[in-house]
Amino acid sequence: METKSEMMFMIEEAIASIKKINDFTPDLGIILGTGLGDLAEKINAEHVIPYEEIPHFPVSTVENHKGRLILGELSGKKIIAMQGRFHYYEGYDFKQITFPVRVMKFMGIKQLIISNACGTVNPYIPKASIMLIDDHINLLGGNPLIGPNDNTIGPRFPDMSEPYSKRLIELAEATALENSIKVYKGVYVAMTGPMLETRAEYRFLRGIGADVVGMSTVPENIAARHMGLEVMGISIVTDECYPDSLAETTLEEIIETAGQAEPHMTKLVSVQLLKLLTEIKKVFYNSFDNKQ
Repeated sequence: METKSEMMFMIEEAIASIKKINDFTPDLGIILGTGLGDLAEKINAEHVIPYEEIPHFPVSTVENHKGRLILGELSGKKIIAMQGRFHYYEGYDFKQITFPVRVMKFMGIKQLIISNACGTVNPYIPKASIMLIDDHINLLGGNPLIGPNDNTIGPRFPDMSEPYSKRLIELAEATALENSIKVYKGVYVAMTGPMLETRAEYRFLRGIGADVVGMSTVPENIAARHMGLEVMGISIVTDECYPDSLAETTLEEIIETAGQAEPHMTKLVSVQLLKLLTEIKKVFYNSFDNKQ
């Protein structure tokens, strides 16, 4: 019999603490990065728990990340939402950054939506647009799977041939088309931050195949795929990072630009959940009929 790992003990302690407040089994998890703040207001929240009240959870230190776990319902689907995430540049290690994703998995989620704000290095993806992530490049210098592996959580060598679900991307594209929302699709590269990149770095990143640049998302995706979760990544492009016309930008400008695209992002995710719920019901009923 395999000995339970320290990570599994920590996950169970966190879940036990949450279930004391609400014995909640979510269908789907959402990480609300910059650009999805309004979505938190649309959730019919049963409980909102500050991160500091949950054992082993880090605490958000970044402006505009509130640091709360929201348990509730959106578009007829039970969800658990992180209002605020953690970054490597805050001083957390990759296991700490991804710990909430592991907690959400063992609370019952099957899908995870990860959102973020990013800069574009692709001239065909303009500022204030929405991009569906279809692949990523990890330049963070590490990942959450380094170290001993607990096979009860996930395999030692997880496959990453489809880090972002093609099925969910196609569903999101169809949802966007039906609602006249322009979306792009591309590759996200994760950098450590917290500084923005130089002209030479942006030129390099474009040269290796990146479309947008950010400081998050990849660790959460790796942990989610390690546990077999289906993942959708969605970005709001907040600034243009073209080396030959690079201009200084500020956090205030980034947040302002995110606000311009936020209503479209919120609508896209809300309708996406409704479509996903309908699709799951169809699969269930078809399966039920086939057994009769």
